[in-house]
Amino acid sequence: MSDKIGADALTLRKLIREAEAVSDEAMIALARLKQAMLLARQNPDVPVDIGQRAIMRLVQAESQAVSMSSNIFRVHGDLNDVARIVCGPDEQIITPLEGSLPDQARPQAAPASGVPEHA
Repeated sequence: MSDKIGADALTLRKLIREAEAVSDEAMIALARLKQAMLLARQNPDVPVDIGQRAIMRLVQAESQAVSMSSNIFRVHGDLNDVARIVCGPDEQIITPLEGSLPDQARPQAAPASGVPEHA
């Protein structure tokens, strides 16, 4: 692999991780905002229906942020595929998708007792 390809690959590796982190931070910020809005609305001096449209719009924004995050994970996977083709099996170029959607979507196996651990 040429030095230019290696440098480009390392830059992409760094930037995809940054994009994933920013996506997560956006979702955290939206969740905090929603929590603050709901807590503010619990004030007895505030009508119960106040801010409902704002909450609905925020939930829509959260959904869009989750979609963005999912698409960034897909981009990450696609970039790993490109890296395998262009760079070969260089482990410093391939960036594992630790904690990505496929791993999180898998159900945890029940312990030998058959009772879930969180029960």
